[in-house]
Amino acid sequence: MARITTGTRQSPTGRARTRASAGAGLLLLGTLLTGCGAEPGDIPLSELRPETPAATEPTPAATPGVVGAAVGAPAAPAAPAHNGLIVSRASTDSSRTSSAIITLSPDGTGQHQVTQPPARALDDRPDWSPDGTTIAFDRTDPHTGTARLWTVPTAGGPEHQISQLCDGATADCTNEDERAPAFSPDGKQVAFSRSWGALDTSGSHQVQYSDLYLMSPEGTDVQRLTFLTNDKPYSGAVSNPSWSPDGKQLTFEYRTSATGQPANSRAIYVVSADGTGLRQLTPWELRAGERADWSPDGTRILFTTYPAGPDNAPGGAIYTVHPDGSAVGALTPATSNAFFGPASYAPDGKSIVFTQAPSGAGADLYSMQADGTGVTRLTNSADRWLSRPAWGTADVPAAPADQVQAPQAPQAPQAPQASQASRAHRTPRTPRPDARQPAQAQGQTSADKPRSGTESGSRPGSGSDE
Repeated sequence: MARITTGTRQSPTGRARTRASAGAGLLLLGTLLTGCGAEPGDIPLSELRPETPAATEPTPAATPGVVGAAVGAPAAPAAPAHNGLIVSRASTDSSRTSSAIITLSPDGTGQHQVTQPPARALDDRPDWSPDGTTIAFDRTDPHTGTARLWTVPTAGGPEHQISQLCDGATADCTNEDERAPAFSPDGKQVAFSRSWGALDTSGSHQVQYSDLYLMSPEGTDVQRLTFLTNDKPYSGAVSNPSWSPDGKQLTFEYRTSATGQPANSRAIYVVSADGTGLRQLTPWELRAGERADWSPDGTRILFTTYPAGPDNAPGGAIYTVHPDGSAVGALTPATSNAFFGPASYAPDGKSIVFTQAPSGAGADLYSMQADGTGVTRLTNSADRWLSRPAWGTADVPAAPADQVQAPQAPQAPQAPQASQASRAHRTPRTPRPDARQPAQAQGQTSADKPRSGTESGSRPGSGSDE
């Protein structure tokens, strides 16, 4: 396994003090370096290339707007999984300037806040570990506007920041941002989106590069998975990975910028876990985005569409599609005055939890059968804007009533927690005048900015409307 630095060599002593990629470098599969003609540590991240074109270009579409590919084999039949807790993001104040991670029962009761974000920090995009004991999420810092990856026990308690990949002054660390963690089915890897580079000064604040990465849950063995923006700086943002049940493939959102092709659009892509076989799953016309979700048997992929125009505008719908891109079908009305957000299958595959907001109102969680029937409202949270749910297998706790919490007001500002080792070797960042701009460049939408009638929690640039 070779280690790639971000442009400067480290002494052996310096390397020993850092994890494989924190502060100066990233790990990459050794095969990517074969024949590169350079020693480990000499190749900047932005110059890395995969060995085959399959990892950089989608397969040409057989028909306009649709990309064909072989169907992934369904997961082997297994006993129905236990439908446990649902995890979600929720605002902690009426102005939605801060958000926390909460859990709730499948019937919508027992909301329990499991993270305690600093004032104006945004905890978002939660995902379950396979055993249900841990929740991964990203936290956006209110001073820098950039996100980092964190974990927290399901019951709440000490939050742990996964050591960030780099925090130096080199080009590959500029505006570096990590978000949208997703555990692999075996729990041995975490997929996430990473953005970095200079900002476009034309006014869009788009960041140069954005792609998917893999690493261990401890933050080691980092590998770059996609190269969509490698030769196309400022073309768009990659985010919101989701694993197939067999762990062999991932879906993700690719959201193009004003200079992308096509401009200002979005689609769901699929890539193998080894970085090969990149292909577009949904046509641009559908404007599919956010985190897609695989059915437990691997035969369907659940996704949400978003209309062009202002973020969180009414319209769009929740769809399913086969892994080969065929049989696209809507589960919710194709024409609606409601806003739909991300959706997630129940572990047994028979139900779906999703976000919905009537026009001009806050978002709540709803459930429906896998065929779109039997819609039931689970929460009535007024302006808390519950969103980005993920349905896991963790048991519903039998806690006394006084231990069940709704989202609480944010704590006083404090420095993000981190492990003692990562604190010791991390270079503090200096807040920038344009503190919110780098996160916008990651593909998040302006909905992350507090505003009346819309959700806060996504920024223009990293591919999230919701």
